[in-house]
Amino acid sequence: MTLKKINLTILSLFLVISLEGLPQKLDESGYVFTTEILLDNTEVKNQQHTGTCWSYCTTSFIESELIRQGKPVIDLSEMFSVRVQYVEKAKNYVLRQGAAQFSEGGLSHDVMNSISKYGIVPESVFPGNKYDSGNHNHEEMVAVLESELKTIITNPNHKLSTVWLQNIEGTLNAYLGEFPSEFAYKGKKYTPKSFAQYLNIRPEDYITFTSFTNAPFYQPYILQVPDNWANGSFQNLPMPELLDVIDNALKNGYTLAWDADVSERTWSRKYSIAILPEIPVSEMTSEQKSSLFKTVTPEMEATQEKRQAMFLSYETTDDHLMHIIGTAKDQNGNLFYIVKNSWGTNHIYDGYVYVSRTYMAMKTMGIMVHKDGVSKDILKK
Repeated sequence: MTLKKINLTILSLFLVISLEGLPQKLDESGYVFTTEILLDNTEVKNQQHTGTCWSYCTTSFIESELIRQGKPVIDLSEMFSVRVQYVEKAKNYVLRQGAAQFSEGGLSHDVMNSISKYGIVPESVFPGNKYDSGNHNHEEMVAVLESELKTIITNPNHKLSTVWLQNIEGTLNAYLGEFPSEFAYKGKKYTPKSFAQYLNIRPEDYITFTSFTNAPFYQPYILQVPDNWANGSFQNLPMPELLDVIDNALKNGYTLAWDADVSERTWSRKYSIAILPEIPVSEMTSEQKSSLFKTVTPEMEATQEKRQAMFLSYETTDDHLMHIIGTAKDQNGNLFYIVKNSWGTNHIYDGYVYVSRTYMAMKTMGIMVHKDGVSKDILKK
């Protein structure tokens, strides 16, 4: 077994060992995985009743980036980025007079935008929960914010109030907490921006990639999904090269933030495995359906054309963001990616998911990676 490890700290070493030591399968599952690459990552968290996977994924990704750069393991606040991005979403919604997306969703570049404009803080400084410690649930908060924003843009005076943003800030303060203008960390004082500088997080060093044929390849493309409310730009690559970026990054010690479709019936929460069978589930016999995940299942051929058709028919949608941290092979030699999720640890692999190469090829909406993890050939293109 070959493991790719870089600058392991005591904590990350424990994480690597504990992940290797997980049960390889349930009694009723037919898949047995052997780890090939496993990169440093911090503990699995639980986003609970929030639609903030984009922040959990990207914050986990940044934590791994800091370890890769030889920095100590640090628990960063997911909810800090959530809080400040709600302010940006509200501004966007109001200035567009309601003709814009306002929801819990987002993408990895939202966290990078947050760091650029506002900075970042440790979890201990901003847990982001003033209403029920340890139990994140944004349903009420989002309903209140949406109601306030609709009231603001339909003001009977047909004039935007000068204090509307203070109202939104007040709601965010009540539910998540006030913006931490200054805080102490290990005996020194920081602002969120100076803390980001202390950690040397450089958002400009990160690139996002996607692969769709409704835009030219090797050019920037504003991914047309609802959660791209900030109109973030992706570099558009052919599907084989998108996979090459993922493989090259992992082989060279770089993890990736991953935006994907998890609505498929063969994305299994029970088994923490994602595959795309050769025979669609809708066409399977009862016996074939019952054997899913109980034996290694042949998968469909992944092509650019099929991938595009799934996107244009809404079969592939922008559902969930996670963190790619390694690779493994099943007992037949098929390649799978090890993905860190944000749904807690009460799962077969303690919060990690095995995603087949076919699923990765067909169901990836976008990835984010450090520019140094991208091959020179791709960067040149």
